[in-house]
Amino acid sequence: MKRFMLFLLPAVVIMAASCGKEKQSERFEFLTAHSWTSDSLLAGGVDASGTGQMLEKFRGDVTFKEDGTGSFGQYSGTWMFADNETSLTIASPDLPFPLTTHIVELKATSLKVTFTYPGVTPVNVRMTFRPK
Repeated sequence: MKRFMLFLLPAVVIMAASCGKEKQSERFEFLTAHSWTSDSLLAGGVDASGTGQMLEKFRGDVTFKEDGTGSFGQYSGTWMFADNETSLTIASPDLPFPLTTHIVELKATSLKVTFTYPGVTPVNVRMTFRPK
């Protein structure tokens, strides 16, 4: 019985330690580590961040909080990873639909996403951000 207890005790300790807070992915940590600020906001290869332009309201600071909420320029709402953390979906009551972007680059110093804005003439959009 003592021998059984010697094997059981380490197993219980390992299981108890693994039941703690689940470790987040590296991408999650990069995204939520700090606020980001817009670097370039392009629609059809042209700056679209000016007054009255398509991406004006995304200009400024972006924050992805660990609880899945955030602020995205002038929008606030929720965010989540999709497609095995290769896409990022942003939802806000102020957006006409949830915006799903493809993550081109996500590292500690850079966030780059692309998506195609639907319409009569679809527009390719690229947004880049740097740490604030």
